[in-house]
Amino acid sequence: MKRKTLDILVGLGLVVLAGLLLVAGLVLTSNANFANDYVKDQLGQQQISFKPAATLTAEEKESACLVKYAGQQLTTGKQAECYANEFIGLHLKSIAGGKTYAQMGDVQTDLKAKIAALPKDDPAVADLQKQLTDANTARETVFKGETLRGLLLTSYGFSEFGAKAGQAALVAYFAAGLLLLLGAAGLVHAAATPGTKGFAVPDQTVKTGDEGLVNA
Repeated sequence: MKRKTLDILVGLGLVVLAGLLLVAGLVLTSNANFANDYVKDQLGQQQISFKPAATLTAEEKESACLVKYAGQQLTTGKQAECYANEFIGLHLKSIAGGKTYAQMGDVQTDLKAKIAALPKDDPAVADLQKQLTDANTARETVFKGETLRGLLLTSYGFSEFGAKAGQAALVAYFAAGLLLLLGAAGLVHAAATPGTKGFAVPDQTVKTGDEGLVNA
């Protein structure tokens, strides 16, 4: 194969690959922008704001992100993660002894069973009924908190996909630029290479010393 032909084929192949990577980078960038804009719009509509620094409790001040975002409106995935885990998560621990929504269901079932087992005029029924009312209220509060926390963490996860897509786009752009330069270099070399020059052609020149041995 002629060296010029090989250079042209390799150069064009690299240019095509660069084009494909460029297209992939544009798609990834589009997805990243969509994820970021979508998360920002959805979180902005909730009108959630972090507590001002002056109103943070001692426990809340132990969270670096609550201090960092103090007084700001929640609009980004990182802020959503902080609010969900460090603010809502912190306060959920103080409700119902840190029990989850599912665990509170077991508490309700147990109290109802105890009430049903006692005569209606038993003095203990009133106390158990009050415990059940408190458990119902706590469970409803936990449900709301866990639901909001889950939604915020979903937004955070979506934003992370967008961030990863943006990083992948940068890698694709860099690789596309590198391949484009290599492809252009190959085409330039092809233009400067004589059409008669072969690729990896064995040297047919016989050394002088060998000629002497043959003649002898």
